[in-house]
Amino acid sequence: MKTFNLFLLILVSGSLLFSSCKNTGTKTKDVPAQYAELYRPQVHFSPPSGWMNDPNGMVYFEGEYHLFYQYYPDSTVWGPMHWGHAVSTDMMHWQNLPIALYPDSLGFIFSGSAVIDVNNTSGFGKDGKPAMVAIFTLHDMKGQKAGKTDIESEGIAYSNDKGRTWIKYDKNPVLKNPGQKDFRDPKVSWNKETKKWIMTLAVGDHVCFYSSANLKEWALESEFGKGIGAHGGVWECPDLVQLPVTGKAGLKKWVLIVNINPGGPNGGSATQYFTGEFDGHKFTNESTDIQWADQGKDNYALVTFSNIPESDGRCIAIGWMSNWQYAQVVPTGVWRSAMTLPRELSLVSENNKYILASQPVKEIQLLRERKAELKPALVKDVFDLDQNLAQPLYPIEYQLALTFPKTEASSDFGIELYNTKGENLLIGYDKNKNEFYMNREKAGLSDFSKDFKGIHTSPFTFSGEPVEMHLIIDAASVELFAMQGRVVMTEIFFPSEGFTGIRLYSRNGNIQLDSCTVYKLTTIWK
Repeated sequence: MKTFNLFLLILVSGSLLFSSCKNTGTKTKDVPAQYAELYRPQVHFSPPSGWMNDPNGMVYFEGEYHLFYQYYPDSTVWGPMHWGHAVSTDMMHWQNLPIALYPDSLGFIFSGSAVIDVNNTSGFGKDGKPAMVAIFTLHDMKGQKAGKTDIESEGIAYSNDKGRTWIKYDKNPVLKNPGQKDFRDPKVSWNKETKKWIMTLAVGDHVCFYSSANLKEWALESEFGKGIGAHGGVWECPDLVQLPVTGKAGLKKWVLIVNINPGGPNGGSATQYFTGEFDGHKFTNESTDIQWADQGKDNYALVTFSNIPESDGRCIAIGWMSNWQYAQVVPTGVWRSAMTLPRELSLVSENNKYILASQPVKEIQLLRERKAELKPALVKDVFDLDQNLAQPLYPIEYQLALTFPKTEASSDFGIELYNTKGENLLIGYDKNKNEFYMNREKAGLSDFSKDFKGIHTSPFTFSGEPVEMHLIIDAASVELFAMQGRVVMTEIFFPSEGFTGIRLYSRNGNIQLDSCTVYKLTTIWK
């Protein structure tokens, strides 16, 4: 008889506690007051204050991961865009640095990327050391208000002190607008074959590829995307990476990531991708369907780090953990928005197509502190984990393995987070509908937006293989990585009282819980 194995890994922080520990919005123990506010994430990056959206300029250099981001320090809603800046040596613990780039006479500093100019092609290097070069969109707000169309162009800036201070190029913009309304979000990378820089740029309903030998002068190579893929909204924040295909020795494919707003599979903003070939000039699409990197409501502007060492070999991405449908009205305090955890991307072959898979980076293990385990048990309707742990842990990470026969499997099963107010968040799989889901119909506050409540789904049909899930749950967010990361969903939530319990549920059948391993996690804020 075939069996399904369900593996669940939950990293829990912030407001999720067990029955003996209740969080009603009070300060988190041993956390600086600034990071102990209600809904403040404890294992995800959030700005110290103000508004944040897209991750920008993510780059690795001399032992540091740099996270720049769209930032408005003077309000918790979108405004004149700056580049905020934080650095980390492990992608878990972040040090906030001063604002990197400010708006100027050419416009706001919109999204873009950063590279290490190892060969000093730009001439910005100093004392034999390469410069860090940022490439970004200049958005002319005055021109927009005046009704102009060509209000976006691309500029550059450079740093000779590991990103601490920046000098804007005095001949900006380096790429002028040819007359397009949307002409933004340059992601730049070095192409070994052509020995040129390639800029992947979002242009309304498609992507343009430009090339340059020096980061200062750019020439159009090709266009891609008109009439291909999802077009429910404007294309933004593209990325182009090459990944090996898991299990296919020597085979590599190019992945073109394109964020879109609106037009996501569950409404609002989302991240789609294409797979194919790129010869240094033109992208050739081999995707047969519209594919999504994350089918939850709250992962947008997903982009990758530049200059990860070849000795590391990983492709690592971060997204903005919100949705433009309600991002500016969510009920947080002096800050708004957080980033997803860094994710390692991989490419797998399945049913004659390539799937972009994601998993949390291994560095998450650095936050583990204490371990607890559960004995095997049968899940009949519900099984309260908090009542069966030897000791309550706060915050915690779960690792569970559930095994059950195919012919007796529950038709609907998953995990419920709940509190004493009757609020809950359901994360599960519906066998009859062949879909994973997140149900935040009763997950707490939602009156701030008509688009927030709902049951959001990700189709997946099993064919006898083990069922595997991996969850990361913070104070006000959950990230689901199912089926070895082939199914990914990210969502935020705002309970009026912290979720004080967690249990498994099984409908129309029982589930045998084989094992459960729990790790206490520490906050990233010290």
